[in-house]
Amino acid sequence: MAKQLFNSTEKSNFILNMTEEKYSSLASKGLIAACLLTSIATAVPEIANENMYSVSAAGLALSGVICMILALIGLIKKYISGKALIPVCAFGAMLLLAILSSLTSYDLVISLYGYTGRGEGLLALIFYFSFFITAAAVKNESALKTLIAGVVCTGALNSVWSLVQIFTGKLGQYSYVSIDSKINAASGLCQSPIFLAMVLSLSVVAALFGFMTAQKKLHRILCLVCLCLFSFVLVFTYSIVGTFALIFGVITSVAMTIATKSPKIKMASAAAIIVPAVLGIVIVNAGMIGNLHSYRLYDGHILWWADSYFRISASGEPDTTIVDLDDSFGVYSTLNHKTMNIISKDPLTGTGPDQLVFPQLYTTETVIEAEDITDIVSVNKGTFDKVYNEFLYTAATRGVLSAVALGVLFVAVIGLAIAGMKRRASKTAICFGFMVICGILVLMIGVSNITFSPIFWSIAGASCCKLDRPHVDAR
Repeated sequence: MAKQLFNSTEKSNFILNMTEEKYSSLASKGLIAACLLTSIATAVPEIANENMYSVSAAGLALSGVICMILALIGLIKKYISGKALIPVCAFGAMLLLAILSSLTSYDLVISLYGYTGRGEGLLALIFYFSFFITAAAVKNESALKTLIAGVVCTGALNSVWSLVQIFTGKLGQYSYVSIDSKINAASGLCQSPIFLAMVLSLSVVAALFGFMTAQKKLHRILCLVCLCLFSFVLVFTYSIVGTFALIFGVITSVAMTIATKSPKIKMASAAAIIVPAVLGIVIVNAGMIGNLHSYRLYDGHILWWADSYFRISASGEPDTTIVDLDDSFGVYSTLNHKTMNIISKDPLTGTGPDQLVFPQLYTTETVIEAEDITDIVSVNKGTFDKVYNEFLYTAATRGVLSAVALGVLFVAVIGLAIAGMKRRASKTAICFGFMVICGILVLMIGVSNITFSPIFWSIAGASCCKLDRPHVDAR
């Protein structure tokens, strides 16, 4: 008999009567929303060719609210494994520290909603926690496979959009990354080529898993086609993250073949990564893209000038007398060094969520008081709003203790992921193990953003879940 509270109806007590299988089915839909909605929403500003990236944040908010409800249900029903207590508590500590940071920040409103065009304030962190809890509460393997399919679909959506950007220079903001460099960089619906590379790094692993383990031939073919597409597009992110994703994909193709006990011929999937990537480089060197005649990386131009300064005025124009934008490693080194100085000035609470640029501002003389904050920020030459190392960014914006909590969270998640790979009869755990390791490594050379982070935290949560009835793949 269905459980009821007092004289209420069965429908009004759906939480009490919800089975683990029903919850997992609903959770899989919520996690699909986490993967896709931000990218789908970003189509609006890209088509309009205007700075309307608050629409993208609305996509995150919608999926976040859905998963907040699901996470609450998962907690009420006690679906979270006891072994996930450490990562859950570490994430909770990050939330509490973010609240403290917000209360002492430069701007409380930005702390809550995030900087215009970024959207990574306290609310975004709460949504990420909801994605993590929802995935960690899943008890059904089919829901986890749905999440893997969602990661592949997100990569495919962004890659198809990227093809238009690469070959036409339209529907994106990165045709030019300097006044005279037309490179038609791919950003997909991720708002930045570097953010796109971060998303595709996870999609490559998911597509490899589908190719290795899918029972249906059509499914395997589709995953192989997606793998080729992802590899080709990654070349046109012109980024260190993109290069890492390609290398990690090749290594994973070999390691996953062994881990899933697939036929050795499946190692040939590495060719589906290498050949399209080489083709992309050949196309660039042949002068078929923009005004380029040789392939190289453009991280500095992309992250500082084209994205942060030109697209959303989240920073000042780069000071080229101090930093050479053509030296990608030099740019990252400069950002890291300057961020360390910012951390040392306020190590306890940081600048406040999404407010790394504020302590760098030194003039408001050329703008009137009534103008938007972006007008003030953009005239402060040499300032920046993102450092591409998640530990440094967290320490700078939310305090050193928050970065420590993040480290504990990462270590705990990796530990549970590896244990899951060894413990479960299911091969699904192997995919999440590789994806979560990839995501954490990417965050060491990238930074949290509203397209990548919902996917990553869903994967991280799934790596911590415990299947009650392990599924043995049929052969």
